[in-house]
Amino acid sequence: MHRSPHALDFSVARAKFISGEDNPRAYLERCIETIAARDKDVHAFVILGLENARKAADASSNRYGYGKPLSAVDGLPIGVKDIMDTATLPTEYGTPIYRGHRPVADAACVVEARELGAIVLGKTVSTELANRHPAVTRNPIDLARTPGGSSSGSAAAVLDCMVPLAFGTQTGGSLIRPAAYCGVVGYKPTYNSINGAGVKLLAPSLDTVGVYGRDVPDAALFGAALIGFDAPPFATIPSSAPRIGVYRTPQWSMAEPYYVEAFDALHARLERAGAHVTELKLPSAMDAIIEASGIVNDYETRCSLAYERVHHFDRLSTTLGPKLLQAGRWKRDHYLAALDTVRDCRHMLEDALRDVDVLITPSAEGEAPRGLENVGKTAFHQMWTMLHVPSVAIPVFRGPNGLPMGVQVVAGLHDDERALFFAHWIHRTVA
Repeated sequence: MHRSPHALDFSVARAKFISGEDNPRAYLERCIETIAARDKDVHAFVILGLENARKAADASSNRYGYGKPLSAVDGLPIGVKDIMDTATLPTEYGTPIYRGHRPVADAACVVEARELGAIVLGKTVSTELANRHPAVTRNPIDLARTPGGSSSGSAAAVLDCMVPLAFGTQTGGSLIRPAAYCGVVGYKPTYNSINGAGVKLLAPSLDTVGVYGRDVPDAALFGAALIGFDAPPFATIPSSAPRIGVYRTPQWSMAEPYYVEAFDALHARLERAGAHVTELKLPSAMDAIIEASGIVNDYETRCSLAYERVHHFDRLSTTLGPKLLQAGRWKRDHYLAALDTVRDCRHMLEDALRDVDVLITPSAEGEAPRGLENVGKTAFHQMWTMLHVPSVAIPVFRGPNGLPMGVQVVAGLHDDERALFFAHWIHRTVA
């Protein structure tokens, strides 16, 4: 794994841009050097757009020189997941069906990022149509292990210091799981906070655009600029003892024994740090969210990928093709009943969050699995996507092979600032 001494977190680099000690063009060139040195092994990028990136970096450098940056993320090099349309680069959605496809316009989130002065360095690898068939990307920590998916390239690129931040998306666990396996921060905002227009649709009730960073302040800086809120005051401490609810979820049995041990120990570590920690037991009816979210995902994905299913089935993988066929078992009545269940579960979660600041819950079952044949287990992620609440994956401990493991910090609907603030406090306090 690459650890460049020049790979400053963007919030630190930006201060140097303002002071004149550094500039966006020089920062971009260091990212490009890292990609040249590392991506032949990691395969995080599908394609780079160096000419346009350099032009954008020069323009940003000039703005800083005149003391007029466009925003807090002016000069930020980013990776864009290759299910997001870009007019200046091909967008292939992780499948040969769309090889060489050139959209006529950028996705809305890419337009917003460019308008803020961010620099699109390239397109990062997605799994096939953002589903579970593995892509070519390897985990930079151990090239024999998966980085997770479907936002495989974005998580790997951020971890390996190729870019400081990158876009990801989540329908099931496509943003949080790679963050957990790679040991980076993954911020999944409240549903639809970052507009999804121009992003390949899978399950519209779930699809969420989010970001990766190497620390919480960087992820918050980018997310806040895109969404339009003020990043939390990370230099401050909580005004009172943090109230943290520990929730193991209905899928707790899928956690590896070594993860269970580490997660249990976290309770005591947080209490020693001054937090009030409560084991939350939600009503047993909450368990129904697992099946309900699966039905919604299957039903909507089958509809969204109708063109690929009907006209290009023979070009789909042996993972995705059968999934789309099996999803046909869910009919409209099943789908509507699942949505009713989800609505009830949202009310239950809202009640549970009244007595705590945030929840902590697993971000994955354990370390990144060895091998590249799959992208890891589906446990622990989809329920939070379906519930539409913000979650932040942070690395907090190491597994038996020295690989990162972490937790998700979950807050209430549209309470993203709270999720980010306490995620940073927990990460700084116990990681």
